[in-house]
Amino acid sequence: VQLQASGGGLVQTGDSLRLSCAASGMALSRYAIGWFRQAPGKEREFVAAIRWTTNTYYTDSVKGRFTISRDNAKNTVYLQMNSLKSEDTAVYYCAASATIITSTISNSGAYGYWGQGTQVTVSS
Repeated sequence: VQLQASGGGLVQTGDSLRLSCAASGMALSRYAIGWFRQAPGKEREFVAAIRWTTNTYYTDSVKGRFTISRDNAKNTVYLQMNSLKSEDTAVYYCAASATIITSTISNSGAYGYWGQGTQVTVSS
């Protein structure tokens, strides 16, 4: 079971990026997928999640700017990030859980599988 996060890069304020989380050895359609990020010197924080029911969840700071979606045929989950700000700079990780419940959707400890992270840098 492996998750591969990709799509990060160096962009300017206001630009867009699309992160991808591709899975091997598991059918993502059966998992809730979360995106988390960790900035230098800060704790890992929840960004967004999508359940197998396609219900989506976002932290307040990204609502209206980020969109999480899934393509089950490609076994991939995406995080479309628009109107990027300097405070979005971080390493972004995707994670998967087969058993998560709504009340723990933003809890990193509730996810059993993690990708390696992809760097997003937003310059002002």
